[in-house]
Amino acid sequence: MIIKSDYHIPSALDGHGLLLRNKHLNDEDHRFPDRAVLFVHGATYGASDTFDYAIDGRSWMDVLTAEGVDAWCLDLLGYGASDRPAAMSEPAENNTPLVDTAHAVAEVDRAVSFILQERHVEQVDLIGYSWGSAICGSYAGQFPEKVGSLVLSGALWLEGLAPPDSPPSPLGAYRTVDIDSMTKRWAAGLEPAAIDQIVSEAERRRWCEATAGCDPDFQVTGVLRAPTGVMQDYNHFRGTGTDWYDPDLIQAPVQIVVGELDRETTPEQGRRLFARLSSAAAKRYTVIGGGTHSLLLENQRHQLYRVVSSFLKDHAVEASDSIT
Repeated sequence: MIIKSDYHIPSALDGHGLLLRNKHLNDEDHRFPDRAVLFVHGATYGASDTFDYAIDGRSWMDVLTAEGVDAWCLDLLGYGASDRPAAMSEPAENNTPLVDTAHAVAEVDRAVSFILQERHVEQVDLIGYSWGSAICGSYAGQFPEKVGSLVLSGALWLEGLAPPDSPPSPLGAYRTVDIDSMTKRWAAGLEPAAIDQIVSEAERRRWCEATAGCDPDFQVTGVLRAPTGVMQDYNHFRGTGTDWYDPDLIQAPVQIVVGELDRETTPEQGRRLFARLSSAAAKRYTVIGGGTHSLLLENQRHQLYRVVSSFLKDHAVEASDSIT
């Protein structure tokens, strides 16, 4: 039996709270595994709406939990089931971008510290998806002693990309997406028949409707709001050609995994990042065929699950052997 617990921990913005979700097995003696795994989401959708979204009755968190993992996921401020700052209830242009990568790293550290104290463990394994890969890569470089291993799914890396042709448009505090734009983004670059082979139209629509509905004002506005701090970072690093974070600082074992058809965080981006992991204890790079940027929600998701579970298991064993 899987036990789900939702904790509300303080945000990096005073007076606000974050959803930190845990799932673990209720085994006979109620013991927890020696190490925990924390999922960190991307730029638009929260962790509870991606990693804990059930398809055919099971989410990715459920799959890991059934394997005996102590699984956690964090919704950053303004995402998923976490609080929305007051600025997100005002016209977007009235305020500056919210929740950049530095803010996100600070909130991940709050979540990691909570898990370490709650479980009496010394390290947490991190799984970052899309922008979450930049958050977790930054975190692993800043706090190497707290990270056991690192998975970068759909690894965001801008090295080698040309600067934009024109200056970016001014950003407000948040942006909005509706269900139609969510479904179109999912299928970017693919013909209808091709995307339908990857994941059915009904499944795409079901997820988009469920995820957009996490916005507390969705029934009134018809849109999902997402903070724009990540877009501010993207514009800065793309425009200046500087690195989003320093891969050389990462000491933990790293698994990069990307869908073959990912147009947002491409296989080439993943290869460039892989080459920069000079200090990682070990590193793997995997491309999964028939998957887009939303691989974790598609028909080939089980391949992603197996790649990540194998990596986590291998390095959990290595860490246990080194302790003994």
